[in-house]
Amino acid sequence: MLVRETLCTAKRIVVKVGTSTLTYATGKLNLQRIEKLVRELSDLANQGKEIILVTSGAVGVGVDRLGLKERPKTIPEKQAAAAVGQGILMHIYEKLFGEYGQIVAQVLLTREDSVNRSRYANSRNTLLTLLATRVIPIINENDAVAVDELKIGDNDTLSAMVASIVEADLLIILSDVEGLYTDNPATNPDARLISEVADITPELEALAGGPGTLRGTGGMYTKIQAAKIAVSSGVAMVIASGGRDGVVRSIVSGEPVGTIFLSKENRLQIRKRWLAFGARIRGTLTVDKGAEKALLEGGSSLLAAGIRGVEGQFEHGNTVRILTTEGREIARGLANYSADDCRRIMGAHTCEIAGILGYKPYDEVIHRDNMVLLV
Repeated sequence: MLVRETLCTAKRIVVKVGTSTLTYATGKLNLQRIEKLVRELSDLANQGKEIILVTSGAVGVGVDRLGLKERPKTIPEKQAAAAVGQGILMHIYEKLFGEYGQIVAQVLLTREDSVNRSRYANSRNTLLTLLATRVIPIINENDAVAVDELKIGDNDTLSAMVASIVEADLLIILSDVEGLYTDNPATNPDARLISEVADITPELEALAGGPGTLRGTGGMYTKIQAAKIAVSSGVAMVIASGGRDGVVRSIVSGEPVGTIFLSKENRLQIRKRWLAFGARIRGTLTVDKGAEKALLEGGSSLLAAGIRGVEGQFEHGNTVRILTTEGREIARGLANYSADDCRRIMGAHTCEIAGILGYKPYDEVIHRDNMVLLV
């Protein structure tokens, strides 16, 4: 498990940079900041580290080039702006990285690349092959074709998904804030920066606010969700200000910059990473205290007797979340029964299922082999 003092040993590093870091308040690209970031990443690559860059900014660059007065609101308008902006942004990256002798490759992803197991595996193989040939992948969500139901949602989540897919050692999210605070620093001068997070609790999630800027789409909430994906996949994550000079170098050197989220010690198997973070969530099961303890301490399967609530419309084989009665997500897994059947058998003993449903294909609602714990 990486801590601050050992971040210098990180071999495979994913860096996510947001729109607010890449652009000025005018909406135009901050070329000086981009050039400094490229120089830092190139220097890390020269040290033998494997670098992946997840970049926002395609829509913003397209908006500027098209002369639009504000960010578009409809999907076709956003896609048109992204189609224009992606080429421009990639050209800038290719030119700047090329000046430092680095080869880059553009990779555009959508949610289908994570929810479909074969495409998930193919994305992994492609990225690992690029890294093996000393190429720096530059990744963005494919905004030019993705519609809402196919979108990953934001590049914070995308970067965590990528870090999980390639089994990165470190994820760095560069934002317009220094890290996670005890309160909103813009309104509370007494707000303190939280330097280290060992466990993402509901209280910690409550500290997250909405989107940070009008130009960006991801606020601190999305970064906390990204951290949950990263740390559960064995990836340490740091949130820091992209406006700080030499920020990436400082983080990798172990300096106390931003907020570090410490990773879980055991990496999830590839199949369980997909199950936890790639598969589309179709519903929710709420469990009682007894089932919660059995899952977390005993490594048990989930039985109908421990279920207290069912939400959503899912079918047999769909992925569902498992929540405590306080609303904390503790696991995800593949359901052996549909939502309707779960509602009928929740609270019942296993021996009673056949009498209620007329059949009993499984003893467990979710078998432990098809479940991944998130805490």
